[in-house]
Amino acid sequence: MDFNLSEEQIAFRDVVRRWVNEELPKDLMRKLEADEENYPFEIWDKLKAQGFFGVGIPEEWGGLGGDVVTQMIFAREMARTAGGLLWVWGLTSFGGAKTIGAVGSDEQKERWLRPMAAGDLRVSLSMTEPDGGTDVLGAMKTFAEKVDGGWKLNGAKMWTTGAKVADRLLVLARTDKNVEKNHHGLTMFFVDGKSPGITASLLPKLGMRAMGSCSVAYDDVFVPDCDVLGEPGKAWYAMLPTLNNERIMVGAQCLGAIDGVLEDALDYMKQRKAFGGIIGRFQILQHYVADIATSQKLTELLLYNVAWMQAQGMPCGNEANMLKMVATEAAVKAADLGIQILGGMGYSAETDMQRYWRDHRILRMTPISNEMVRNSIAENLGLPRSF
Repeated sequence: MDFNLSEEQIAFRDVVRRWVNEELPKDLMRKLEADEENYPFEIWDKLKAQGFFGVGIPEEWGGLGGDVVTQMIFAREMARTAGGLLWVWGLTSFGGAKTIGAVGSDEQKERWLRPMAAGDLRVSLSMTEPDGGTDVLGAMKTFAEKVDGGWKLNGAKMWTTGAKVADRLLVLARTDKNVEKNHHGLTMFFVDGKSPGITASLLPKLGMRAMGSCSVAYDDVFVPDCDVLGEPGKAWYAMLPTLNNERIMVGAQCLGAIDGVLEDALDYMKQRKAFGGIIGRFQILQHYVADIATSQKLTELLLYNVAWMQAQGMPCGNEANMLKMVATEAAVKAADLGIQILGGMGYSAETDMQRYWRDHRILRMTPISNEMVRNSIAENLGLPRSF
């Protein structure tokens, strides 16, 4: 078994790490995240100028190439300072490009992947229903009716991050109400974000504030046939191959956050003095650091394994769920311990521990709750469905 990155991957990681240190320092990330009313275009512009939106997009469609492992490396390095602001890159690169790459036609790939790779097209995911949460399918009320030349879309979505600035909204809607199972009769639309009938309202929240999560109303929004992804009525089957990528993305973000927490904790413990010396000599704080470092290694090994399996085309749905569960809980615990290590300064908005905690607490509930993840893992081990 070889758990090492290749020389090429190491070189890429080092380039990204230097760039992140120079262009996305933590003090800038704190400032941008705190401005809930304004999307952090400064981060977008820096990523665009460096060409990082092309990571993971095939060269034939204008990207830089690279598989999910390459994207994982990038996501980890960026999240070390950016935390939840990683999604400035992730929504378009994972939610947009991965979906178009998986289910889009050649014409759609030509039309959308090239501007995504160039940083000229911003994507937002519009999936969650107001009454849905994890029960996306059971609560699906957003409906699209077939009309001449396209579809009329009506309904509402919640937690559509970046909706106010999105060029395209990836919308899941029901197009057939007479179905035997909830996952039948669903269609995926890549909706023009400036279409008449779309209203986005900002939802104030605890973390990732500047990302601008919104409730979105769709009122007779016309979507042309050319903006339907995959076969109408069979969107769920088209989405399944992309779910593992989303969980890998979450795992990489959480690992990057743990990196940042450990980095800050060690720096503080070596400098802060109390009771006649640096606090790094206190055994209990050393235990906290040891726990953080151990969770870092566990998350890293699981992330590398799942990303490698996905890149090899191997089934890894169960493992991806395990990664999502382990990584999100490890990141939140690490950040909480980091706050404890810094004491009052850990609770201060002048440091990043509180931001790491706020940004990653949500990931225990999304894109699927960890309770539902545990249900799925148990069911895959042969136990009956518990819901």
